Amino acid sequence: MPLIKSSAYRPPFYLFEGHSQTIVPGLFRNAHLLAFQRERISTPDDDFLDLDWLTQKSKQLIIISHGLEGNSQRPYMTGMAKAFYEQGWDALCWNFRGCSGEMNRQLRFYHSGATDDLDTVIRHALCKGYETVALCGFSLGGNLTLKYLGEQKENIPSQIKGAVAISVPVHLSSSGKKLSQRENIVYAKRFLKTLKEKVRNKAAIYPKDLPLDQLDRIKTLKDFDDVYTGPLHGFRDAEDYYQQCSALYFLEHIKVKTLLLNALNDPFLSTACYPTAIAQDLSNLYLEYPKHGGHVGFTPASKASLYYSEKRAVEFLTIPS
Repeated sequence: MPLIKSSAYRPPFYLFEGHSQTIVPGLFRNAHLLAFQRERISTPDDDFLDLDWLTQKSKQLIIISHGLEGNSQRPYMTGMAKAFYEQGWDALCWNFRGCSGEMNRQLRFYHSGATDDLDTVIRHALCKGYETVALCGFSLGGNLTLKYLGEQKENIPSQIKGAVAISVPVHLSSSGKKLSQRENIVYAKRFLKTLKEKVRNKAAIYPKDLPLDQLDRIKTLKDFDDVYTGPLHGFRDAEDYYQQCSALYFLEHIKVKTLLLNALNDPFLSTACYPTAIAQDLSNLYLEYPKHGGHVGFTPASKASLYYSEKRAVEFLTIPS
């Protein structure tokens, strides 16, 4: 397991701890205005996924997955797409079910382990003739990416050459507990507000299958996963969902070059999300733990620079090792 011991990232002087390094880019970074073309594809269960393409007839493609309650047009998504596009790659930013601005058709939503949808996106993209494909995931999308790679093992499509996962809660249970701590309550409330709104909208379509009697009593993300995420997606409860979907338990099976970039001051991540000991004998997994960065932050010290997460992803996936 190659542990990258010296990280070059240094934050701007005015972002001096994990919360500011998380909140400032999350609120004030602008999305790049790129010439995306939207495509809607069908899933095997008669639902749909909305894909945003940035193409230049390249034979190389980066597939980018967003985080919890994100979407394809978040600044961190468009920033990563732009960074690879400028290196001659095509970019595909995809939306999880119910995240593209239109509610999905089926009762199910998306979750941290829904690799069937990622596989649908990848298989669709491969039909377009790409010779090299790389994966990039942020937070929940990073867990999804790592879990997918571990599930596939040797059966991973030969075109997939590498992956980068950024700010990833690879151990969902302990990260959920940390996110529910007092100092992180502002993040949890923000997620819960939009998740509850989606449940109410879906209940209007499936009133018998999606009762709302417990919704107002839900105070934490674990509560939400106990009542909705777990049972809706075939899990017994939140802990069963966390156990089956945490990428931590799939890392040893990853067969392609993969970088896990987790800042040590990420307010969302528990100590279990820095799996140095478990990964000691894994030759394909590179671990980088910058001292700073926050959660999906990594703001550059200079406005003219790439965000560090983009810089590292481009370096890792385009420069031969």
